[in-house]
Amino acid sequence: MQITRSSIGTAKGPADWFTGDVYIDSIAASPAPSRVQASLVHFMPGARTHWHRHPLSQTVFVTEGVGLCQRRGGPVEVIRPGDRVLFEADEEHWHGAAPDRLMVHLAINEGDAEHDVVHWLAPVTDEEYAAGAPAAD
Repeated sequence: MQITRSSIGTAKGPADWFTGDVYIDSIAASPAPSRVQASLVHFMPGARTHWHRHPLSQTVFVTEGVGLCQRRGGPVEVIRPGDRVLFEADEEHWHGAAPDRLMVHLAINEGDAEHDVVHWLAPVTDEEYAAGAPAAD
């Protein structure tokens, strides 16, 4: 058993990965041979990731608020606490908060010596974000 006391501060999400205010807390970064990484990601209203893909897939589990997500070419979907979203390997997608609500999710990723955890792409434009965003009641 290993207990890691909270010693890593909350990090501001970098502008080349996110639009808006996003804060990240590292939850798991296990040593090899484990390949799992997990982060608790806090999106302020309207904040979102850029388009990106994960060579070995990604799961997000919503813990608070109301969010939006979209895979390339698909509809914008509303996500709420308890919802789990699996983005398939190499599926281009984005996720973030609804325009008027914050959203927090646990992001679970996998990486190894042959695969980066994520490949960042272009920002989601305001037009893309608003195009199909349903009302988040």
